[in-house]
Amino acid sequence: MQLQGYLLPLFNPKNIVIVGASSTPGKIGNTVLSNIINAGFQGKIYPVNPAGNSILGMQSFRKVKDIPASERPVDLAVIAVQATSVAQALQDLAEVSTKCAIIISSGFKEVGGAGAQLEAEVKSIAEKAGITLLGPNCLGLINTRSGLNTSFAPGNPRVGNIGFFSQSGALCIAMLDWANNENIGFSSFVSLGNKASLDECDILTYMANDPDTKVIVGYLESIERGQHFLRQAQLTTRQKPIILLRAGSTAAGARAASSHTGALAGPDMAYEAAFKQTGVIRARRMEELFHLAQAFASQPLPQGPGVGIVTNAGGPGILAADACEKAGLSLSKLLSETTNKLKDFLPSFAAFFNPVDMAGAADGTTTAQTVETVLGDQRVQSLLIMLAPTALTPVENLAAAMLPVLQKNKTKPVFCCLMGGTHVDAAYKLLNDAGYPCYRFPEPAVEAISAMYKYSQWRQNPLPVEIGYRRDLNKAQKVIKEAKDAHIIELVEFQAQELFKAYEMPLLKAKLARTSEEAVQIAKQFGQPVALKIASPQISHKTDINGVVLGLESPAAIRNAFTEITSRARRLRREAYVAGCLVQAMAPKGSREVIVGFKRTERFGPLVVFGLGGIHVEVFKDIACRLAPLSLEDVHSMIREIRAFPILAGTRGEKSINFNALEDILLIMSQLAQDFPEIQEAECNPVLVSEQGAVVADIRVILSK
Repeated sequence: MQLQGYLLPLFNPKNIVIVGASSTPGKIGNTVLSNIINAGFQGKIYPVNPAGNSILGMQSFRKVKDIPASERPVDLAVIAVQATSVAQALQDLAEVSTKCAIIISSGFKEVGGAGAQLEAEVKSIAEKAGITLLGPNCLGLINTRSGLNTSFAPGNPRVGNIGFFSQSGALCIAMLDWANNENIGFSSFVSLGNKASLDECDILTYMANDPDTKVIVGYLESIERGQHFLRQAQLTTRQKPIILLRAGSTAAGARAASSHTGALAGPDMAYEAAFKQTGVIRARRMEELFHLAQAFASQPLPQGPGVGIVTNAGGPGILAADACEKAGLSLSKLLSETTNKLKDFLPSFAAFFNPVDMAGAADGTTTAQTVETVLGDQRVQSLLIMLAPTALTPVENLAAAMLPVLQKNKTKPVFCCLMGGTHVDAAYKLLNDAGYPCYRFPEPAVEAISAMYKYSQWRQNPLPVEIGYRRDLNKAQKVIKEAKDAHIIELVEFQAQELFKAYEMPLLKAKLARTSEEAVQIAKQFGQPVALKIASPQISHKTDINGVVLGLESPAAIRNAFTEITSRARRLRREAYVAGCLVQAMAPKGSREVIVGFKRTERFGPLVVFGLGGIHVEVFKDIACRLAPLSLEDVHSMIREIRAFPILAGTRGEKSINFNALEDILLIMSQLAQDFPEIQEAECNPVLVSEQGAVVADIRVILSK
């Protein structure tokens, strides 16, 4: 059965049982029942309470099994009893063939200990009975189209086109209150709670297929099934926008990492990469989440970056223009016929070019004419109207005059910035109620325009094409097996060479020398100069003990360097086994250093990291991240995303690096990450890139314990 099918009784039930219904005002069981009745639910409602009295004028049943057999199966049950009674309630509901249940009750995983055990028991009962479970510890669910409100939130939301879900019940209530104040409606509204069964992926899939939902909005602290989320979000954002606020990011987990890559790839970076790769719009603040939801729900998408600004105050118009530039938008260059029309009715001291400043004396007629003229310019793809109170004409008069003009426009998004307090409140309400997003300051308005334009561009992108690279899997598996059999957790460079050769990774010529004479002979084979690096499984950061010497050009220099490096290593790291030195060919002249690596994340799998390399990578933290598998589009954008990209592209007469060669290395790392789940981290640092190509100079591979 399709997901949409087994969620249908949850969102569109024919009958509802309320276990824990109460006649006492203020109790959750009373509020839930009141909300179901007041929302206009047309199906059968069965309150269940051991007292068996009438509740809110409805017959109450002492036990679930007392519900008439003719009314079975039960589509939806809402459970609002003590946590310790929930398991028995579910068992009773299983006897009447209940399809879905919402557990409002708290006292489960969120309190830890016994609560977590209780939640596991409840989940097991539901799975065995085939009951689809929402919660526990949730606010409930609302579907405005079917007149369903199983929540204990105050009041009923308006009917609208926003689908909202949240892990936080408090944020649900805040969202409902804000939406009612802003005259915004919802198609459906879901509190996820502890996500014992249903999670964001299930709800996302439902809303993606719901014709009444235009925009999907959510608040998350974690994503349970990362790969499933990636696939679903990738498909959904091609049809409708997803706007998410994600909280709970922390850098604590990165401190325990073994490699540069592990230290850089903080826990929030996987979410950031997931959102970028799937086209999810990430809100950074609650205020931004609200504003973006309103903008996407009420306005058409802009067809280009050009913004037209109409204002009655010069200063705010300049601020808006600055905000547009910072947000990657542009001010539309108005057509000459547009400016000529404006000159026909605006005073001579007005500004006729974008931003169009009508000046403070503008009345309703002038405002309406200006808005109509600028909105009609084909170069204007979004319109921002900025009005400030003046002593001449009340702002609500200006808003009322231009409203008919705005309502004739069906193709271009319009945003209103009404600056001030009580003097603009009436205009704010008038325009907001008419469906035009209103703001007190220009920056959030421009943020909304920018997000909508970027999303319109995202929808035009083709689906990513994954690349599979040729490799010798048998050879690679042998290397990993030998390491695991020897209980080796970390493969340093001289051990990892064979693994990377199996993937045809471009490597600098290198060979292990166990004596100084071997080092001299290897150097003759490679051609001098060469580099020597300490070879020890216990020494991964070679520079910490001065374990690297570059540019050795003579046999004597090679012998001396070998002796010094190995002696120093044995003295400073007495516990380390020193195998000798790795003799390595020198990098091509003019090479620039970058880092390519991956770290396996708990939720999403391998996170591939790219940035400026060498010893300073953790200082500058100039990196880009994407989740494997990488597409050609992913590696292209990763390289160009870092601040140091101009260094790679060539500055001050330097030649550009070979980007194709660098992209190949990123794609090979992505393939390696997918092939070996037992690899926790892998890193090539530095990768030496030049005009001729790219080669890996140092490798580390860390296996799971």
